[in-house]
Amino acid sequence: MTTSIRGTANADVLTRFRRSAHWKPLEYAFWCLPVLAYFAFPGNYLLLSQIAITGLFALSLDLIFGYAGVISLGHAAFFGVGAYTVGLMGSHGWSDPLLGLLLAALFAGIVGFLSSFLLLRGSDLSRLMVTLGVALMFFELANKLTRITGGVDGLPGITIGPILGVFDFDMFGRTGYIYSVVVLFVLFWLARRLVRSPFGQSLRGIRMNALRMPALGVPVNRRLVKIYTIGAAYAGAAGALLAQTNQFVSLDVLSFQRSADLLLILILGGAGHLYGGLIGAVVFVVLHDQLSDLNPQYWQFWLGLILVLLVLFARGGILGTAQQWIESRRQRTQARQRAGSTS
Repeated sequence: MTTSIRGTANADVLTRFRRSAHWKPLEYAFWCLPVLAYFAFPGNYLLLSQIAITGLFALSLDLIFGYAGVISLGHAAFFGVGAYTVGLMGSHGWSDPLLGLLLAALFAGIVGFLSSFLLLRGSDLSRLMVTLGVALMFFELANKLTRITGGVDGLPGITIGPILGVFDFDMFGRTGYIYSVVVLFVLFWLARRLVRSPFGQSLRGIRMNALRMPALGVPVNRRLVKIYTIGAAYAGAAGALLAQTNQFVSLDVLSFQRSADLLLILILGGAGHLYGGLIGAVVFVVLHDQLSDLNPQYWQFWLGLILVLLVLFARGGILGTAQQWIESRRQRTQARQRAGSTS
């Protein structure tokens, strides 16, 4: 009897996993938007590329913050490692973009793996300080090694070859945009499969109650090390895309401002949803671009005001609030149907 109940429960869990892995119509519609943007905004490929790169960067933080609950104020360290990897390769004759992308993700993942052990020693506040400290160390290291990184002047002379030896990066950003969107989609697909697997469900459990998970047989520390390494590799890939599309790397890729903006983007879109980071990136980059054009001196004030209002009235972020609204409407509809059937 007990065995049959357990078998039924396990079957129900597997069924839910399979259902959650299926792509929904809204997801197909969402990924049609980059294609429509390609034709609708032919003069803004550079801005569209920036949105795709920022979306991938936000996705990398969502994996460790939205799912595992590890907050970070130094995620730009991995972004910068990826950017400088491509920059140094391009300035020394290694111009293959796909090789640069893979090595950037690899080196950023190694840095994330090594620094992840420091995160296991403390609570949320100490983890926050560790991530910030790692980012500041990398920023000052890049600032001091001027002969290698170019320091405050940046790293010029980066040469990026054609993709697959065929598609050259053009000055209008057309190839860079398509390349960035394809990389974003592939990495998003992998992240989607990851978070909908038992591994991803264990991350959610760690975020909700890390003390209880060992009793269920979940190795919490190993899970955190793995997801932190994966998130760092994703951030390194985003940095590589920025260096390849701009063909220039500066200290800005390691700045605290970039990490702070990233956390704001994720909270704005909705953490723990994957799509929240992408939506937050679209809103943030577009607001940044439009407000800086309207008011070059005080655009940060208006951007801050808009973000504060969004957070006040949409505490779960844009995507989280939308899901809550849809769920509440569904519950009200079901309640009315039950009331009608009983009457």
